[in-house]
Amino acid sequence: MCGATEGGLSLDGVDVAKEAVIQGQVVRDGEPVGNAYVRLLDRTGEFTAEVPTSATGHFRFFAGDGEWTLRTLAPKADPVDRRVVAQTGSVAELTIPL
Repeated sequence: MCGATEGGLSLDGVDVAKEAVIQGQVVRDGEPVGNAYVRLLDRTGEFTAEVPTSATGHFRFFAGDGEWTLRTLAPKADPVDRRVVAQTGSVAELTIPL
């Protein structure tokens, strides 16, 4: 059993009403992928931020409202792009398979 809460990262201490949260997990064959990086790109494809995945494959961004692209970079995998919409007051939760 891992320490992550079911359904994703804990939101303890996060005021979701005031934030646009994008979070999720990177997996390969159903297993979490640590040592990967997830980049946040704006609607024009410009780099905005990057975070490493945790040992359980989880990541989180606090973003502005609008459309974003998540680019996942991991060893022995091609980059994976996923579009996501962030909105203040909600959590965009996704799983990114490699």
